[in-house]
Amino acid sequence: MSRYNVSFAAAVLFVAVHVRAAGVNDCRTLKRHGQTREAAACFERLTRAPDSLSRAEGYFGLGHYDVANDEFRMALKEQPKSAEVRYEWGLLYLNHYQPGDAAKLFEEALELDPNYARAYLELARIAGLSYDKKALDLAQEALNHDPKLYEAHELLAYLALEDSDEERAKAEAQKALAISNEALDGMAVLASIDWLGGKTQSEWMDRILKINPVYGEAYATGAHFFTINRRYELAVEYGRKALELAPDLWQVRSDLGLNLMRLGRTEEARKELQDCFEAHWRDAQTTNALKFLDTLGQYQTFQTGTTELMLNKSEASLLRPYIEPELEKAVATYERKYKMKLPGKVRLEVYPNHDDFVVRTLGLPGQGGLLGVTFGTVVAMDSPSARPPGDFNWASTMWHELSHVYILTATNHLVPRWFTEGLSVHEEGVRDAAWGDRMTPEIVSALKNKKLLPVADLDRGFVRPQYPTQVLVSYFEAGKVCDYIAQKWGDDAILGMVHSYAGRKTTAEAIQDNLHESIDEFNRDFQAWLDQQTADTVRHFDDWKRSIANAKKAASIEEQIQQQTAIRDQYRTYVGPNSPYESLAELYASKGDKAEALKELEQYRNLGGTYVKALKDLARLEQETGSVKEAEHTLTELNYIYPEDEEAHRMFGRLLLDSGDATQAVREFSAVLALKPSDVAESHYDLAKALDAAHRTNEAKDQVLLALEAAPGFKPAQQLLLKLSQ
Repeated sequence: MSRYNVSFAAAVLFVAVHVRAAGVNDCRTLKRHGQTREAAACFERLTRAPDSLSRAEGYFGLGHYDVANDEFRMALKEQPKSAEVRYEWGLLYLNHYQPGDAAKLFEEALELDPNYARAYLELARIAGLSYDKKALDLAQEALNHDPKLYEAHELLAYLALEDSDEERAKAEAQKALAISNEALDGMAVLASIDWLGGKTQSEWMDRILKINPVYGEAYATGAHFFTINRRYELAVEYGRKALELAPDLWQVRSDLGLNLMRLGRTEEARKELQDCFEAHWRDAQTTNALKFLDTLGQYQTFQTGTTELMLNKSEASLLRPYIEPELEKAVATYERKYKMKLPGKVRLEVYPNHDDFVVRTLGLPGQGGLLGVTFGTVVAMDSPSARPPGDFNWASTMWHELSHVYILTATNHLVPRWFTEGLSVHEEGVRDAAWGDRMTPEIVSALKNKKLLPVADLDRGFVRPQYPTQVLVSYFEAGKVCDYIAQKWGDDAILGMVHSYAGRKTTAEAIQDNLHESIDEFNRDFQAWLDQQTADTVRHFDDWKRSIANAKKAASIEEQIQQQTAIRDQYRTYVGPNSPYESLAELYASKGDKAEALKELEQYRNLGGTYVKALKDLARLEQETGSVKEAEHTLTELNYIYPEDEEAHRMFGRLLLDSGDATQAVREFSAVLALKPSDVAESHYDLAKALDAAHRTNEAKDQVLLALEAAPGFKPAQQLLLKLSQ
């Protein structure tokens, strides 16, 4: 090609690019001002443009994502070195629930043009979707490359409000407005601050609607902030307002469906989600939620005067006798302690499929390692069968979540996240000392490296963690704060703080009003109190890690005992995998010293150890040594940790029967049968004996007959039937 032809082609491309850019900007401006018909006509004209990129923008603007995707692919072939094509194509993926693909294209755009500010901005948005701290850095990087990019200030305002930092959110929103008086998303953040503060009318919403009378995204922003603050009824209300203005906001409609589902309004949820699906909005949240709703026929609900318990039919006969009375006990305890009645029954939903449970909680921050979640008076949690044996304590989780039910209700959902989480952790420990948050190695490391947050900033540790284990550390710290308040000032002070939060007081004000000291004094005194509890473990933490790393198989049992004892004493609260308590118990048992083995395992149990085999070994030792009440205690804890162990139920049932507690023995032998044991005859026989002892003769006869049906020659069953008949 001649030099003339090259220059001419470049000139044509230059003109086409600028004409296309002007056309796209015109269309987007029309859309931004709510002129939807005019915008649609504008985008439609772009679909007839001679270049692929313009056509792609046209189809994208009309919502024809598949055709737009093909045109973007062709545009990239035409302009393989274009950062702009990659950026615009990335916007398509980001708007069509494919953030991973979008991020790849934005990163490619930055490889070609490291100064592409808007590419940094969109990467920041993607990081913000998962509450990643990188979102803040990327938004700032966008401003470094383009200080006039007001959308970056809008995003920083949004992220600040997610962190509950209203002052910073206001400042960033005002910076956006100083650059553009049409910074709609900045105004939406300011309106959300008003709504969160109890104002139903906001001047900022009035200003938004004057610029764009169908900008439903503003109400959607408010719905988002109500959702992450657990104010689901208001999230539903504002989601509906958004859709009244703009019915085709499919992400908003999907979010509305999820919030309705969280509140137990399943038919309303199904309708909204089905509408999304039929409109080809089929992101993972929508499709998974619809699949989940289709499984609800597998569950049945049991009601008492104060509770509703939803269990999968496959495990209801096993779990109901344990969960229902514990649920009623928790409700009665919190009703007395918090001096309030709930507006209705508490609903507890227990899911044997962890993925089904996760679908109930999509889109919420700070939910790593999720076990349970609260939506108003509805609690959803994993079933013991959803986790490996000994992985979690279902009763501890249930008490934790029910504390949320009461505190969120008492404060009208105005309580900061750190306080309600901390109080729930505290209540676990009040119910059973073995259930409180344990000081794991990750927590000891955070203490050693001074990573705890001041109490006023503690919410940040839940919402946007700065290091991988910060959510775990924040739970521990918040729980300890509430332990400290209860120990020094009593439960009335905690209840006073609840009332302060209900009155929209800040944490500093709640502390001053109820504890009568400044927040700085509180931080200082709490840290001193915590240091006193943890200093010894923190001081020996490096020694403990070295001891673990250097531990070798000693020549004699005595040397091994000496080695494991030293490891135990360097970190006495450690009951995680391969704890020295388990090792020491095995060593003592191997030399026939049952008393010392029992002593180690009881410490392990009392510190919250959950290894099923270790607890069963402890129960056997306690039985052998005549410690019947301790054995009952151990087996009760085991039922809270893993109620699916047939051997443990059989052991507990016989222990209870021998000690004269026939009613509870019936429960244990019924659990054995619910687990479909291999020895059916003996299991029916055991239950028959317990029923006989409980004077439930007719039921006992039925069980004996079932035992004989399984094994006609089973003599003990024959003898029991003869006795019952006489």
